[in-house]
Amino acid sequence: MPTTPPESKAKTNLPHLRDIIARYNLEARRSFGQHFLLDLNLTRRIVKVAGDLNNHSIIEIGPGPGGLTRALLETSAKKVIAVERDERCIKGLKTLANTFPKRLKIIEEDALKFNIRNLASANKITVIANLPYNISIPLLINWLRQLSVINSMTLMFQKEVAARLTAEPGTKEYGRISVIAQWLCEVETVFFIPARAFVPPPKVVSAVVNFKPRPQPLSPASFEILEKVTAAAFGQRRKMLRSALKSLYPYPIELLKRAKINPEARAETITVGEFCRIAETYRELANAKSS
Repeated sequence: MPTTPPESKAKTNLPHLRDIIARYNLEARRSFGQHFLLDLNLTRRIVKVAGDLNNHSIIEIGPGPGGLTRALLETSAKKVIAVERDERCIKGLKTLANTFPKRLKIIEEDALKFNIRNLASANKITVIANLPYNISIPLLINWLRQLSVINSMTLMFQKEVAARLTAEPGTKEYGRISVIAQWLCEVETVFFIPARAFVPPPKVVSAVVNFKPRPQPLSPASFEILEKVTAAAFGQRRKMLRSALKSLYPYPIELLKRAKINPEARAETITVGEFCRIAETYRELANAKSS
């Protein structure tokens, strides 16, 4: 008769998440952007979006009391690395760490200061997280800069932010983050989660978004220069590019004509590839000026 592995038995003896919250006084703090997801059916569904995690190393940001963490530990992932800065939550997570000592590592650190490259090895990292909404975009930009060590990302955002991440040119949601994310990744909103699923409920609907890094960016460009170009263009999105890009380059019409872009076009109509062309042309002009 087959026997149950010791770790599986221990998993069934874990205290309920609500008991962990009560024991360690884990009331969600607005300053940390905390909204806890306790429904294990939902957390398992999020994990399923990430695909086969066999032997993967997973990074989870802001695990809170550990709802998503438990679902991750139910998979065959090699290691789960939970990055948390709330001391109260860390105490609660240690219950899980004691049960899964070889597979769960807790790092007490501010997620915005955390460098994924420090954990990179021969295998790339998979990021799965219910992000604090107040820092979700800065976190995403930081990870997009580190894609060379990332296998995939499955992240939760506000529904409105998810719409911006997947937006197409010509829509009001299309903007700077749409360009940067889609330049580097295939981006898909997989499903939505109602506010009532969280403790406490946020004022918005949430969305689970999957990011699959492209083998190569859509078009050649420098990350830093593409950021500058899109920041200038969308900073004044109602203006024509010939006006919006004046803060970037003193002769925007020359820049745009060299890039074969209509100077009277507006940022929201420019494709990712066209923004890359503007960025590369700007780089060439800047280099010629400095030489």
